[in-house]
Amino acid sequence: MRVVTLLPGATEIVAALGGGGLLVAVSHECDHPAWVRSLPRVTSTPLDPSLPGAAIDAEVRRLGQAGRAVIAVDAAAISRLAPDLIIAQDLCEVCAVADGTVHRLADAMPHPPAVLSLSGRTLQGVLDDIERVARALDLADEGEELVAGLRSRLGRLRRSAPQPRPRVVCVEWLEPLYLAGHWVPDLVEAAGGTDVAACPGAHSAVSTWEAAAALRPDLVLVMLCGFGLERSRLELDRLDLPAAGQLLRSSPVWLLDGNAYTSRPGPRIVDGAERLQSAMVGEERTGLTRWQPGQ
Repeated sequence: MRVVTLLPGATEIVAALGGGGLLVAVSHECDHPAWVRSLPRVTSTPLDPSLPGAAIDAEVRRLGQAGRAVIAVDAAAISRLAPDLIIAQDLCEVCAVADGTVHRLADAMPHPPAVLSLSGRTLQGVLDDIERVARALDLADEGEELVAGLRSRLGRLRRSAPQPRPRVVCVEWLEPLYLAGHWVPDLVEAAGGTDVAACPGAHSAVSTWEAAAALRPDLVLVMLCGFGLERSRLELDRLDLPAAGQLLRSSPVWLLDGNAYTSRPGPRIVDGAERLQSAMVGEERTGLTRWQPGQ
């Protein structure tokens, strides 16, 4: 079987299932495991990721108003690769190619491949998607084993939950302020906290610093979509603190590598839940650090 994945989470699922040898191309964002960086890339974006977060948000809006795609797919390259399966998503047109585009592309190919669209918006939905990918790759046993292992780790987390459960606000973007939704509230719950800003499965939502501060969190987790620790620290340091200071100075603020552990619906979101619990008990670890203004 020849497989093309059009989002990092799907690539990570295929690799975790032991199906890496089936991959013939991936998206421009795929970087884990490290060996996938050598595979052909069949997507691209006109966005400059080095721009400040506020400028990226403005450019995304400008592209939408102009009717241009944020993520473009190289249809000619995919056709030449002749995949049997394309894995896409229907969650976010900013983060990956939307499945409607992929279905139209597949239908136009001489030998149309199957299209599997990942749709998990909660932790359970992501685990279900892992098993769906496994069945599509004829790796159902491996999928059951992988999901059982992830559930076991989540069970250990729940048994070691801090008491009392901390009130948590999870920040996905800074300018404008977005509070994380989808599977993140489930991760907070599994880690032993209560997400006071979102419900499982809800879309990430624009908010204000004043509204977020009014939630009176015990802990603020900054897990910027698509950004690692250093970039997240830079984005925080760029903020106008008089606007954000009420929230960021009244509660401990922790930075989490959102690109690795919360943005991508795949096996590593359980790693993210483990790091959320570490933040709740005040322990730094790889991909997680405490933030102080001006550090």
